[in-house]
Amino acid sequence: MDITNVNIEEIVKQVLAGMTGQAPAQAGAPAPASSGQIPKTARVAVLTEKEKFEIREYPIPPVGDDDILVKVEGCGVCGTDAHEFKRDPFGLIPVALGHEGTGEIVAMGKNVKTDTAGKPVKIGDKIVTCMIFKDDPEITMFDLNKKNVGGADVYGLLPDDDVHLNGWFADYIFIRGGNFGSTFFNVSDLDLDSRVLIEPCAVLVHAVERAKSTGILRFNSRVAVQGCGPIGLICIAVLRTMGIQNICAVDGNEKRLEFAKKMGADMTVNFKDFQGIEALAGGVKDAFGGHLADFAFQCTGNPVAHANIYKFIRNGGGLCELGFFINGGDATINPHFDICSKEITTVGSWVYTLRDYATTFDFLRRAKGIGLPMSDLITDRYRLEDINEALRTNLAMTGLKIAVFN
Repeated sequence: MDITNVNIEEIVKQVLAGMTGQAPAQAGAPAPASSGQIPKTARVAVLTEKEKFEIREYPIPPVGDDDILVKVEGCGVCGTDAHEFKRDPFGLIPVALGHEGTGEIVAMGKNVKTDTAGKPVKIGDKIVTCMIFKDDPEITMFDLNKKNVGGADVYGLLPDDDVHLNGWFADYIFIRGGNFGSTFFNVSDLDLDSRVLIEPCAVLVHAVERAKSTGILRFNSRVAVQGCGPIGLICIAVLRTMGIQNICAVDGNEKRLEFAKKMGADMTVNFKDFQGIEALAGGVKDAFGGHLADFAFQCTGNPVAHANIYKFIRNGGGLCELGFFINGGDATINPHFDICSKEITTVGSWVYTLRDYATTFDFLRRAKGIGLPMSDLITDRYRLEDINEALRTNLAMTGLKIAVFN
């Protein structure tokens, strides 16, 4: 055999591989990724026009003393992403979307020691981002006024700039430090699916906290949850982890109603089985054994559904409206019959507080502990290069939670 320098190099590689237990890389194959191996560029899914993402490649900026570079592992598709994809209501195009993301710290500045809650962080830790408070420095982790994060910025809905790595639909995301106002949490003890679900779950943890502020939602309350998309289903899960058992799910999709039972609903009502709101309210009452709901959560984002839900609630009951994250139109109600004569206590819920975000980590652990199938919420999983299909699937409403994984 003619042994050349190339042959010798290959033999050495094989010997070393036998000593380390690792197979040698094949010629032309990409180098394995590791925490210490950061490429010079990253792919980013950029929404360049309505209903069209392009995968673009940008240089990874130098990591400053207060910055963090995160290798993205996964990101959920939010209804807000779908609205931006279809209509660009925020006027952000071109924009890197994705705010339900999580990943691994691969580089960080020397000044980064702890996360927003004071938990130590290091390279290799898994994190999620929350909101960006550069315009409202009064919001803190332990804000006793429980001010929510409405109006704050968020990674995944930032105007494009010279950094470009601003959303979680990417290979890497660049978390800026200093006065930029970023918030982030170390969630290394949660599995990947749980981490992808943190942001939508925080919405429901906040909603239930708002509901509890009425003094009406209690351990033995009869609770109606209208709308069994991901938000309504997570609402049921949060209620169940609190020990509330008398939960009635209301929707028009039998598959979603069946899943609602898995998440903790005791009974379901399909509104397609009833003609008119009075009959539907009677169906809810029958489900509760002849009683109307003590409390109701309206999770649909549909004005007609909002108008209907008052009929499900008993005199002196409570309502939490959390379905409208954008302007969905006006609802027609009768102030006398729907609110005044019934003395219904109503709260609105929008996004969450920083404390709610941290509480969500405990909720996810508790949900897993009691056997709720949280991971089953993620029904459709896509690669980054298939981002357009992921958004179209979300708009088609054929699944539950859509997510993009690297």
